[in-house]
Amino acid sequence: MTSSIFMHPATMFIVGALLLPLFKKFNAQKIWLVVVPLLAFIQIKYLPASFGCVEWLGFKLQFGRVDELTMVFLHVFTLMALIGSIFGLHVKESGQHAAAWLYVAGSLGTTLAGDYLVVFIFWELMAFASVFLVWYRKRKRSIEAGYRYLLVHTFGGLVLLGGIFLRYQNLGDLTFVPISPDTATLADYLIMIGFMLNAAVPPIHAWLPDAYPEATVTGAVFMCAFTTKTAVYVLARGFAGFETLAIMGAIMTLYGVGYAVIENDARRILAYHIVSQVGYMVCGVGIGTEMAINGACAHAYAHILYKALLFMGVGSVLEMTGRSKLSELGGLYKYMPLSMIFTVIGGIAISGFPLTSGFISKSMIIAAAGANHQLILMLMLSLAAVGTFLSVGIKLPYFIWFGPNDCGLKPKEAYWNMQVGMFMAAFMCIFLGVYPDYLYDMLPYAVNYHPYNSYHLTETFHLLGFTGLGFYLMVKYLKPHDVSNLDLDWFYRRGAGWFMWVARKPISATNEWVSNVYQTVGLRFTMAMARALSWFDWEGIDWALDGSARGVVKGGEQVRQFQTGKLQQYIGGAVVLLFLVLIVVVLI
Repeated sequence: MTSSIFMHPATMFIVGALLLPLFKKFNAQKIWLVVVPLLAFIQIKYLPASFGCVEWLGFKLQFGRVDELTMVFLHVFTLMALIGSIFGLHVKESGQHAAAWLYVAGSLGTTLAGDYLVVFIFWELMAFASVFLVWYRKRKRSIEAGYRYLLVHTFGGLVLLGGIFLRYQNLGDLTFVPISPDTATLADYLIMIGFMLNAAVPPIHAWLPDAYPEATVTGAVFMCAFTTKTAVYVLARGFAGFETLAIMGAIMTLYGVGYAVIENDARRILAYHIVSQVGYMVCGVGIGTEMAINGACAHAYAHILYKALLFMGVGSVLEMTGRSKLSELGGLYKYMPLSMIFTVIGGIAISGFPLTSGFISKSMIIAAAGANHQLILMLMLSLAAVGTFLSVGIKLPYFIWFGPNDCGLKPKEAYWNMQVGMFMAAFMCIFLGVYPDYLYDMLPYAVNYHPYNSYHLTETFHLLGFTGLGFYLMVKYLKPHDVSNLDLDWFYRRGAGWFMWVARKPISATNEWVSNVYQTVGLRFTMAMARALSWFDWEGIDWALDGSARGVVKGGEQVRQFQTGKLQQYIGGAVVLLFLVLIVVVLI
């Protein structure tokens, strides 16, 4: 394979999705599900620096732009596509796999895009493909959550498109280039808001914990990996150094952790932790230094793997037991030991334990905040790490696998392909922690950071140790309860209810009243006007036109009597007429 022979990675997944029913017909769907993402993972190494430049309707579009920032995201996206596809091999529905691959294609297309129009095309493909991963669960709550998810992302897409149009009007150029905070315009901020929505930045974040827990088991694994991290990529590409992002990112870390600590549903806990962990990345992008951008990219890479591992772990429990609430689980370590081990590895990785991927990535962002003298941000990020270990590192595995009570279930271990997917993600979590240079060598800037120093190790063990002690002392207060926690999605849920009430009551009543008035008054008036115009047409216009025509014909008949056909009579008449004219002139 050479750099001159390649296919756009997004095209590979689109074509692969379209061919899935054919391979299913020949009982080769599982092979195809492994071959396509594996080829894409191998092929990204051979992509040229620039490709797919076309001109369409006067716009210069670039479907491929590859540099160091692009490559680190392409690498983890294609790797995650392979892991997720293997994890979902047992799923027989070709439609669910096709939706997942089209979703991956949207993410890869956005990552490679060199202009805003191509970004928007693939951005919308992500939204419309991923919603089917929610709907495929085929429950009432999933259908409703999917519609809310789609409406929110449609709104975000319109904000993004408005910013793109304004930017083109201002500059006449759609090239996707970095924007300086000092020269940013309204158009640029609209684009940034569109990106921030997909990054789940509060207060436009509630779609994530609303939709992700309602997705299918396999769908949630894909969704936790692509939407928010693609948003991190475009923010890093276009808006590095915006102080607003640094502040909002730090707030995200604490906001997500706060909700995760009090949640009962395992997948909602993980969904809120996506908000928290993406907050680290958004904060790093906002700080904007080389170390901070490296940290954001490294943490995105690590987060995709350990978060997918956690979703695979709790997804396996849901698949085998039909339950995901902590209050309904406990004592499963006897029956699903491998799933337990993989989930625990994901929990310690997200908590930042040494020798795991979280330790080598999260700390780089915190160090970048300290190096930039942003001590408040540094403190907020460190505090969020405590909440992460408390809720996901300890609480989640404790109440699922151990817990004070045995739930009475005796499930089988997860399917072999699910175990393979979890093993691959768990291996990468440990491998990156043991050999961080593998990830550091991919980052966009040269890395001058060593996570395994005495200060960082001491700080980490102190934070994690005291957090563990706190959980031990307060475990009875952290016992999960089956309650619903309100978030900011309450506003658009209630707003939608109010809108439907207004549509059904006042607007419907007004429409019915107007219809009745039209039928009783307007329709009669219209018919009367029609009869009057018809009478005027027959008696007025037709009379005038027909009468004029008849007058012309009658006059012609009278003039015709003077046409004898004899030349001498015509000459005599002309002479008589001439004498009459002369007489009149003389008399005047």
